Amino acid sequence: MIEHISTTPFGRRSLSLAMVAGQMAADGCAPGASANKWQVFRAVCEAKGLLGASDRALAVLNALLSFHPDADLAEGEGLVVFPSNAQLALRAHGMAPATLRRHLSVLVDCGLVVRRDSPNGKRYARKGFGGEIEQAFGFDLTPLLARAEEFERMAEAVRAERRALQLLRERITILRRDIAKMISFGLEEGIAADWQRLHLEYREIIAQIPRTASRLELEPVATELASLAQEVRNALESHVKSKKTSANESHFERHIQNSNTQPHELEPGLEEDQGATVAQKLETRSQPPTGYPLGMVLRACPDIADYARNGISGWADLVETANLVRGALGVSPDAWNQACEAMGAVDAAIMVAAMLQKGEAIASPGGYLRSLTAKAHAGEFSIGPVLMALLRGRGGAQARAG
Repeated sequence: MIEHISTTPFGRRSLSLAMVAGQMAADGCAPGASANKWQVFRAVCEAKGLLGASDRALAVLNALLSFHPDADLAEGEGLVVFPSNAQLALRAHGMAPATLRRHLSVLVDCGLVVRRDSPNGKRYARKGFGGEIEQAFGFDLTPLLARAEEFERMAEAVRAERRALQLLRERITILRRDIAKMISFGLEEGIAADWQRLHLEYREIIAQIPRTASRLELEPVATELASLAQEVRNALESHVKSKKTSANESHFERHIQNSNTQPHELEPGLEEDQGATVAQKLETRSQPPTGYPLGMVLRACPDIADYARNGISGWADLVETANLVRGALGVSPDAWNQACEAMGAVDAAIMVAAMLQKGEAIASPGGYLRSLTAKAHAGEFSIGPVLMALLRGRGGAQARAG
């Protein structure tokens, strides 16, 4: 049995309540308790946010555990490890001495280890006549054993919270996809509804999502998105019901047919419009790339893909989707056509995707596009800075989230 007699830190370090709490946890260890040290360590790693331990502090704890010779922590069987700072720093991947001391203090403050300082502050063990350790000075791992069940409960709570957050994020992703595609479909089919208002409400809700959001922050967002999705769905369902009613009313008139057996000729205006549309699509497919690959554009402006009915696999898909989205943004057909003439259909589509990505940062998308069109006419427009700024913004957001 190893005797523990030191209770206060050596030198200028003062006693703290965290040290007293750690001492109490060690003294309260159940007789005969035992636990696998690496299972306890994994639970501590999962619960690090609740414990207040940093990644670097856990690296030091991992190094301390490596100095304990057995795989299990057993009550009363030498749970004090006494490596020198030099040895400990080596096993902590070459951590600097000052950094090592700081993270050792973090472990003590978190109640994960207890300092057992010798009279001169050195770490060592004193053996008896039989060669067994009678007294050891260093870091006592007993709190890990005494609180093993607590750490496991905390880890399970963290896992449950992580699962709930993942499910909530998946729900928000599905709602975002549903709303975007329903709005895109409504615009494409010309269904009567205030699509611009619905789209603005959708963008306002999305703008509320923080870059690193917790479950409590995302729950009201999911509720608002679900409500908006139902409103958009109701608009589509009302259109379907009205078409069914019209179909029933005209059921008895279907036998009336035109006596002319020749196929109906298209109205000249309609034929011209369709020809122009086909020509525009062919021109879009055949025109040279904007100078930036499509994958790069979609990385900078990923939101535009939510509105594509069958995905965006080429420039023609991007132009077609942007033509739908510009209506939701409040960009008039005239502004869109002028932009296509001045900067090309592809660059105009990229700018619509960029405006969609920026969201509330652009107060008047129509006016913004017209100003860029004027710059394009003057030869002062370039799509590159816009894409680079969006890519840098997304890169910074991902770094902060990571």
